[in-house]
Order: sequence, then C-alpha cells, then structure tokens
Amino acid sequence: MKQMCFKVLMTAVLSAFCLAPLAADEVEFLGAGATFPYPYYSKIFDAYYLQTGVKINYQAIGSGGGILQLLNKTVDFGGTDAFMNDEELAKATGPILHLPTCLGAVVVIYDLPGEPALRLTAQVIADIFMGRITKWNDPALAQINPDLHLPDLNIVVVHRSDGSGTTFIFSDYLSKVSPGWEKTVGRGKSLNWPAGLGAKGNPGVAGLVKQLPGSIGYVELVYAEQNDMAVAAVENRAGAYIQPSIASVSLAADIELPDDARVSITDTDAPEGYPISGFTWLIFYQEQSYGGRSEQQARGLVDLMWWVIHEGQQYAEDLQYAPLPEQARGICEDILGSVVYQGQRIYP
Repeated sequence: MKQMCFKVLMTAVLSAFCLAPLAADEVEFLGAGATFPYPYYSKIFDAYYLQTGVKINYQAIGSGGGILQLLNKTVDFGGTDAFMNDEELAKATGPILHLPTCLGAVVVIYDLPGEPALRLTAQVIADIFMGRITKWNDPALAQINPDLHLPDLNIVVVHRSDGSGTTFIFSDYLSKVSPGWEKTVGRGKSLNWPAGLGAKGNPGVAGLVKQLPGSIGYVELVYAEQNDMAVAAVENRAGAYIQPSIASVSLAADIELPDDARVSITDTDAPEGYPISGFTWLIFYQEQSYGGRSEQQARGLVDLMWWVIHEGQQYAEDLQYAPLPEQARGICEDILGSVVYQGQRIYP
C-alpha cells in the first residue's frame, strides 16, 4: 500500500512538472548510442522539443559508443539495445540506471530475385552467418522452403562492423538456440565474425544488402520497412514460423521484468511470439550532481525520461516499434523515482 501511494503521488507530481517548459537556452541534453531505436528517438525528441522547447541532440553511433560515452560522462544519457553487464557497470563512477523505452525486432533481410517469402530456422541462420551454408540452394534451405525455387547463387553475409546492440540481440538469440554458435562465436556487441562483410549501423547493413544480390543481413524492423526489403519468417521455440510485427514482438515481451529492467527476451516461449525481439534502453547516472550539473538539469532529465515512457509511447507503433507493456512502465516509474541530486531524490 505504501509503494502504491508513492507511485500515485509521484505520478501526480511528475505530471505537473513534465510539460512545464524549461528555458531552451538553459537546458539542452546530449545523448548517443543505439541505431536500433533511432527513428523512434528522432520522432519523440522532436515532439518533446515542440512541446517544451527543450532540445535533445541524439547521435546514433551504436550501443557500444553510447555506453562508452556515458562512462566517460561526455553525454547526459546513452542509448543501448544491450543492457550493460556487471563488468561494464563496475567501470562507472556510480550506479547507472536502465530505462526501457520500447521494443523492437531484429529481422533477417535478404536480396533474392523475386523476393521469395523465405522461412529460416535458428540453426540455418547460425550456419549461414558462420559461413557453413554458402549457397541459396543448399539442401538445408530447400528443406524448410519446399515451395520455393531457390537460386544457385552465392550467399553474401553482411553484419555490423561497429559495437552494436542489434548485434547483441541477434547473437544472444543464436547463442541460446545453437550450441555451435555459442561455442565458436558467442554473444556480444562486437563479434569475431567468421564470415561476411561489415557495415556501420542499421542503415549501413540495410544499404549494403540492398546493393548486393544474394546477400543476407540483420537489422531492426523499421529499417527493413523503410527500404522495402524482404524479411524472413523465423521459427520460434514452439515450431511456428513467425513474421516480425508489433504484435509478435509484444507477445515476446509478456514476461515479468526484474527491478533493474535488465532482461533478455530472445527465444521466447510464447507460441506466436517473434524469437529475435528485444527491449532498448536509455541509460544514465542515478546521481545527477556530477560534472557541475545543476539541479534544474537533473530535474529536466527526469522530466524528459518520464515523458518518454508515458506520452512518448504514442509514437512507437507508427514506426514499427512495440510500446512498453503496462508492467514495464511500472518498473520504469520506480527507476525514475530513484534518481537523486546530491543524494536527495529529485521527486521525493
């Protein structure tokens, strides 16, 4: 009951402050990181500026870069699709908070004549990206696509060249479902790729696949949609071939979140859930009084984050992202309630 009263009070207080305009020449926020949610962040940060006059400059440099810049305190917040592990958190000068903002799908894109509706299993995906399956008419592909006439064409693998949360989600999934992948490649934001060509960011991978006949790569769903690219249906744990969509991603996210919101939702057991789904997070320091930051800046950052997890959610679906489930928003509210300035809660 006490926690419920706190949430009600916090909701009322933050709602009163969040859209109160701050002087644009006094408060401006700099963020950097994941390209996975960049179309969404671009939209909502622009909407927030139009409502409040507060400028947010977000640089889509990849999750690895976002984490590094936050650790170096050169940005107000980072963006990442791979939650920071304990080793990374230990490098920080203080606790770092993870705020989920939306969910997305990492999809397998390809360039084949006629854009056939391809189906892929986890093992076939792993074998292609490990360089073990090198032809589109390989028997393993033909077996799961009996109705397709796949060409005698070399497969060109395209992967990320930068530190990437999209890569983490993709490799986290493959590590769960393919012992061979886990042993030889593993999971991470940056990998020692056994095959293929590298490209920077989701836009770079989408662009390279679009240019190379016979190529295959992985990007966030919105980049496939924007480039009108073919997307594979992927077999999930229940044995169903699932097309990535807002609905199938939302089903994958129907889980109990831990209090720190650091969780992987790949390889879902939801019968109709898409198996390569993931949260994306904004990350920032719990103690906001570092580097000469003012209390107004600290309060403004919490206001921004509160708006993102509430009003900002209305923009997610139009950009092919799944909005936060209700249970996740509750966790987010608790996380924002823990932010402090000189040891004092910003919204006590």
